[in-house]
Amino acid sequence: MLIQESMDLKEKLGILADAAKYDVACTSSGSDRPNRPGTLGNTVAAGLCHSFAADGRCISLLKILFTNQCVYDCRYCINRRSNDVPRAAFTPEEVCRLTIEFYRRNYIEGLFLSSGVLYSPDYTMDLLYQTLWKLRYEYRFNGYIHVKAIPGADPVLIEQVGFLADRMSVNLELPTAEGLRNLAPSKTRTRILTPMRQIQRGIRSQQIQLLPRGGGETIFQDSIAYGGRSGQRQVVYGGEGQIRTRDFRSPGSGRNGSRRRFVPAGQSTQMIVGATPENDFQMLSVAEALYRNYDLKRVFYSAFVRVNDDSRLPVLPGGPPLLREHRLYQADWLLRFYGFQAGELLTEEKPNFNVFLDPKCDWALRHMELFPVEVQTADYNTLLRVPGVGVRSARRIAAARRSARLDFPDLKKMGVVLKRACYFITCSGRLMYPVKLDQDFITGQLVGEEKRKTWDIGDRNSYRQLSMFDDGFLAAAPTEEDVRSAALGQM
Repeated sequence: MLIQESMDLKEKLGILADAAKYDVACTSSGSDRPNRPGTLGNTVAAGLCHSFAADGRCISLLKILFTNQCVYDCRYCINRRSNDVPRAAFTPEEVCRLTIEFYRRNYIEGLFLSSGVLYSPDYTMDLLYQTLWKLRYEYRFNGYIHVKAIPGADPVLIEQVGFLADRMSVNLELPTAEGLRNLAPSKTRTRILTPMRQIQRGIRSQQIQLLPRGGGETIFQDSIAYGGRSGQRQVVYGGEGQIRTRDFRSPGSGRNGSRRRFVPAGQSTQMIVGATPENDFQMLSVAEALYRNYDLKRVFYSAFVRVNDDSRLPVLPGGPPLLREHRLYQADWLLRFYGFQAGELLTEEKPNFNVFLDPKCDWALRHMELFPVEVQTADYNTLLRVPGVGVRSARRIAAARRSARLDFPDLKKMGVVLKRACYFITCSGRLMYPVKLDQDFITGQLVGEEKRKTWDIGDRNSYRQLSMFDDGFLAAAPTEEDVRSAALGQM
C-alpha cells in the first residue's frame, strides 16, 4: 500500500506511534548533558523513562516511526511490505515540530525515532539525518535522542547521525542466522553486525587527549568516529530512480564550530523472544557475546506477538511469552551487574529458566554447598550472589561492617530482601530462623512468593502498551460528585 499524502499530522501520529510499539529498545538515557543558553531541554543520565507499561516496556519518550512503509517483508513485522495496512510518513519538519511541542507541554523528555526502510537504507538514513540535524541546530533541542541505525546504510550516514544522537541501536531481531533466513530473508547477520561494529569503534575511538603545545598552550585532539576523515564528504544513493548527493559537515561540528560526542549513551539492540525455536540458553549466550564483543549498553527482549497470519510463525497457546521475557531480563541483569556468566545460569542440559523461581534463586538452590555465607566476612562478589542482596545493599554491607557488627534488622534497613536472603546468610554465625538448609524445603518457601509474581506477569490482560491519547482504561470513570468537586476546585 502506498503512503497516503492527504493525512494531517494527528492522523500520521496515530499510525506511526502505534506502529512503533513493538520496538522496545528504549530506556533511561545513560547520558548527562545540562541545558545551555540558547538551547531547549537537557538530558539526565538517570530516570528519563519514568513510566513503564505492565509488561515492562518504557513509555515516556515520544516513540515513533519516521515511516511504516518498508521494502522488506519480514514475516513477524506488522509493517512488512505484503501487509495491507495504512501507510504514512513524516517529514523531518513534522518530527521536529512534534518533539518540540510535546516537550514544551511536558509530555515527553526525549525522542525515540525508528523507521521502516523507505526505498533503500541510504534514503531512509538520510531522512533521519536531516531530522536530527534540524532538531539539534535549527530548533536547538538539547534533550535525549535515541535513533535506529538502518542496516545496509552508508557508513558515512551512520557516522553523521551518531554525532547528533545520544544513543543508537541496531536490532538483531532474531538470535541466530537460521532464524533470520526463515523469517527475515532480506536481512543477514553480517549486514546487522556491520553498523553495530562501526558504532562500537566510533565510541572507542572518541578519546579526548590533552596534548602539550609550545608556549604553555594545550590543545584537545578528538579522534573521528569513522575512518578518521574530516571535511566535506558526499554520499550518492537512489530511491525509486532518484539520485541524491549530500554534502556533510565535518563530523560532530555544529553551526558555531562546537563538537559533539559520538553516541555518548552507547548502543543497544533488541531480540524477539519466542518467534523462533531457540532456547533461553542460546538467547542468553548471544546476549553475553554482544556485551563482550560489541560493548553494548543493553540487550532488550521483546515477547513475540503474532500480528500476522503466516504459516512460518509459531502459534503460542498462552499468548506472548511475557514470563520468559521477564526471566531473560532478570538473567541479563545478573550478567551485567552481578558477575554471572550465561554458562552458570543455564546449560545445554538445563537450557530454559525455571518458571517459578527467578534465575538468581534458582542458581543458589543448585549450589547450596556455597551457602550460607557470613555477612561479616564474605567478600563483595560473594554477597552479590546471595538471593535478596542487590548491588546497592552489598556495597552498604561492605562499608558498614568495617565499623560495626551487623544483624538482620540492620540488613533490612540496607535494602536486603530478607524473605529470600534469610536462607542463604548468617550474621555472626547465626541464621535468622532455625530452618533446615534443605534444597526442597527452601524451594517450597521461595516458590510460594514467586507464584503471585508469575501470575501477574503471565496474565494476558496485562499485555497492552499505554497510549498518549487515553488512560489505558486503568482508572474508573469519575462520579458526578467528583466532576462537581473538580469544577468547583474542591479536589
